[in-house]
Amino acid sequence: MVRMSESDSKALAPQRWKNLRALVRDSGVVRIEDLCRQLGVSAATVRRDLDELERSGAIRRVHGGAVSVESRLEEPVFADKTARAAREKRRIAEAALEFVAPGDTIYLDGGSTVLEFARLLRDRPNLTVVTNSLHAALELAGTGPRLILIGGELRRLSQTLVGPLTRLILDELHLDKAFMGTIGFSLDEGLTTTDPSEAFTKELVTRKARQVIVLADSSKAGKVSFSRAGRWDRVQVLITDKPVEFAKQLAKKGVKLVRA
Repeated sequence: MVRMSESDSKALAPQRWKNLRALVRDSGVVRIEDLCRQLGVSAATVRRDLDELERSGAIRRVHGGAVSVESRLEEPVFADKTARAAREKRRIAEAALEFVAPGDTIYLDGGSTVLEFARLLRDRPNLTVVTNSLHAALELAGTGPRLILIGGELRRLSQTLVGPLTRLILDELHLDKAFMGTIGFSLDEGLTTTDPSEAFTKELVTRKARQVIVLADSSKAGKVSFSRAGRWDRVQVLITDKPVEFAKQLAKKGVKLVRA
């Protein structure tokens, strides 16, 4: 991680841009307040610098900060995510089956843990599955539940359909249960993700579903990403693989914790 000295913080703009670009590249995703602290400059200066770097194609601005276009640290490539904690994700997916009843209309979010869950539904023709995940849709395209794929803008990194256009379909549907993935979850911030358009669709789903069930391995606990994608007051169940430090506080919020 690049660190700035006092003299660095007073550098001319080109040198400051070089230092800022290195910070974003090394971290993958950074918040404006973190850049202010490390660069020793104001938030207004950081925002102007980020805008300049985005115009040059060096970084990509997101709500609250920036992500690197020189690395994939913003969010792992989907194939890499699938390989991580594979055993834990399988256990979480199996535990989630307990919450599925015949005749349910369920929503499957994007994410590798939810995809593992989708694979367990291929012999469940008595369900209706609504999803924004191309991966989940491919798993269920040949056999299994009735399948509804919502429209929207394609987010290539996660292969999900996201953004305001997803409202056109979701507003017309009634969802019994939503099985949601997340980049991170914390007590204060709830569910978070890296992309504001994805966060829009996730939060919309949490408002539409009668029951929201989050599938997340313990590596996500305490992690906060850029965009809030759901509040705990809309979540009824969290299925994870290890105890969560703030489990008691979540229970007070009405969230049932299931350890797979």
